[in-house]
Amino acid sequence: MADADIEKTVYRGGKGEIVEKKSRFIAAVAAVSTKEEAEEFIAFRKKEHWDARHNCSAYIIAGPVDQIHSSDDGEPSGTAGKPMLEILQKEGVKNVCVVVTRYFGGTLLGTGGLMRAYQAAVKEGLANSVLIEKRKGITAEITVDYNDVGKLQHFFAANQVRILDTVYEEQVKMKILMPCHEKQVLEEKLVDITNGKTMLKATEEVDYALIEGEVEVWKKN
Repeated sequence: MADADIEKTVYRGGKGEIVEKKSRFIAAVAAVSTKEEAEEFIAFRKKEHWDARHNCSAYIIAGPVDQIHSSDDGEPSGTAGKPMLEILQKEGVKNVCVVVTRYFGGTLLGTGGLMRAYQAAVKEGLANSVLIEKRKGITAEITVDYNDVGKLQHFFAANQVRILDTVYEEQVKMKILMPCHEKQVLEEKLVDITNGKTMLKATEEVDYALIEGEVEVWKKN
């Protein structure tokens, strides 16, 4: 699948904490879809940890041009927000916001020490989050003869096509989910497997992801 058809994002945010020379670094990760949602999450964390010395942040909002932001929140320039952002970019995660709260432990860490600590906290937060690969797909309906059901089920299983629903009547009606870029190939294969007796009727474009063994589908806005 082409990279453009996959978006790695947060399904369920999590938290992580590390301690470095008695300083606590607490990371909180959230799924966000707009700059406003990201700013609200940052404000919430700052309010929740009002007594902390620093609440540093980074976020990436997907779009034609990604919206990217990072803040050192009083830490020496370039030692917190940017290193945090680099981890998000390295992991390829979008529509994500992370805030790392630092409670100072009394010992200075130095520039390198701060950068490593903030990055380690982000990694811990991501490790405790549920990340998914959201893909672009198309749902479709087909009606097939009973004799062709087994052949189609075998073909679908081998080609990333999910059967969402099956209704057994005079013929068998299936609702399927396929990757966008496979539509033309599947149409041709469907005609070939059923000797032209079955056609694919596309219904709508969707986003979908495999989450804990189950397929979840989101309709396009």
